[in-house]
Amino acid sequence: MGCSKNIYDSEVLLGQLKANNIEAVHESTLEDFNIVVINTCGFIENAKQESIDTILQYVDAKQQGLVDKVYVTGCLSERYKPDLEKEIPDVDAYFGTRDLPRLLKTLKADYKHELIGERLLTTPSHFAYFKISEGCDRPCSFCAIPLMRGKHISTPIEQLVKNAENLARQGTKELLLIAQDSTYYGLDIYKERRLAELMEALSKVEGIDWIRLHYAFPSGFPENILEVIAGNEKVCKYIDIPLQHISDPLLKSMKRGTTRQKTYDLLEKFRAKVPGIAIRSTLITGYPGETEKEHEEMIQFIKDIQFDRLGVFTYSHEENTGAYELEDNVPTEVKQARASELMEIQQGISYELNQKKVGRSFKVLFDKAENGYFIGRTEFDSPEVDNEVVVDAKTNFVRIGDFAQVKIESAQEFDLFGNVIK
Repeated sequence: MGCSKNIYDSEVLLGQLKANNIEAVHESTLEDFNIVVINTCGFIENAKQESIDTILQYVDAKQQGLVDKVYVTGCLSERYKPDLEKEIPDVDAYFGTRDLPRLLKTLKADYKHELIGERLLTTPSHFAYFKISEGCDRPCSFCAIPLMRGKHISTPIEQLVKNAENLARQGTKELLLIAQDSTYYGLDIYKERRLAELMEALSKVEGIDWIRLHYAFPSGFPENILEVIAGNEKVCKYIDIPLQHISDPLLKSMKRGTTRQKTYDLLEKFRAKVPGIAIRSTLITGYPGETEKEHEEMIQFIKDIQFDRLGVFTYSHEENTGAYELEDNVPTEVKQARASELMEIQQGISYELNQKKVGRSFKVLFDKAENGYFIGRTEFDSPEVDNEVVVDAKTNFVRIGDFAQVKIESAQEFDLFGNVIK
């Protein structure tokens, strides 16, 4: 359940089980399993409810004799283990986010240290989520991640290069760099930010063609990253930088360590130093105390910046976070209306930006074939969350996992349609 960090953790678990000769499948549709491990999300209310519903579904299956054992791991289990044990006692055992060795032991498997960084991919083999650190030291008032993932721990560059080499040997061409806070990378073990150096090192791995940066934090952003994005042809001209808000009072209350002006200046710098960069961000609407005036500020911010990609979340009042002490005083229907308004504006921006791509050609990595079409992405798009490039399989042929040059013939808000030219 949940985010790409959970996908990565599930892949590591699958790799360890396979090495112990235990047959394990990610989200099996055959329903021929006798043990279920649910890797949960505990981030916001909707995600927590989805995790709980999934646990209850498999507990019910266990009670009907359809499965033998149900184990729960991940963020929800880390955060609410005592409550879950009390409320859903039929789960055989609960494990936290850093309990992999204990979980393996329960599954009668040994944790194999020699397999650190190795995993069984659940994504198509040509791209892989690539976790560079665990945990987070940021004090953001709305966020429960440090409660579930602990303090920031960077993985050394040498280990990450070895992990990338292993993936490249399996046919991986694109690394999607992920972390709770990727731009903090290196501060704990090297006493300085070393993300730029890491990206350069990964780009030297033979077989890796694209490196894509996710979850950059705006405060203390290391500008040498921009030089790498601009100057290294293997690094995608793309950045995912969750900004959350633009109002100074709310940024202060959120403990984001930045201001409205610094945010505008940083984004201006992105586009000046990396012409053509695609900027993806996320915003939170309905944070405690958000007024109509501050919502209007957010609208103007979106219009000013013209984000290439944007996601909007409604604020979720999470216990044990800094903001939990504040009154959750923006009604649910207002939060949802504001989120819809922001996304409607972004939809218009996305449509206009995509129209400018018509007639141009782009290098596209093809991810899948579906309903008579080949579907891929440009360097400006991450899987699942961004634009897709669609070509008709009747008149075009490509191999999944290969690159091809595609001329864009038409465009909608979130899809580009074209033909392979070589």
